[in-house]
Amino acid sequence: MWDDILCSIGKHAMSGDRLATSESSCAVPRDVWVERARPTFLYVMYGLILWSIPLGLLAAVRPDLAAAVTRAMSAYFNGLPEPLYALFGTGYVGYTVARQWGKAQARP
Repeated sequence: MWDDILCSIGKHAMSGDRLATSESSCAVPRDVWVERARPTFLYVMYGLILWSIPLGLLAAVRPDLAAAVTRAMSAYFNGLPEPLYALFGTGYVGYTVARQWGKAQARP
């Protein structure tokens, strides 16, 4: 049972790597929706980080408007429940650990 679970985790963590196309002791079908959705939360974080660039430029031109945008974004993020942040952190760490574990398994 545990071998099947670990094999499944390893295969899904390496879906974009070279091992996903090679022979393996377990066969896990490729799911394109999972492959697309898995890194989506990373793209959300990248978007938030990149948003600081235009906000910085806006602050240089219109500091009052940039301060209002910052207050609105802060109010929005403060309105999100704490368990949602914990879920995101757990997903991020879990994804990273599973991916590294899968890469370590792929090394000869």
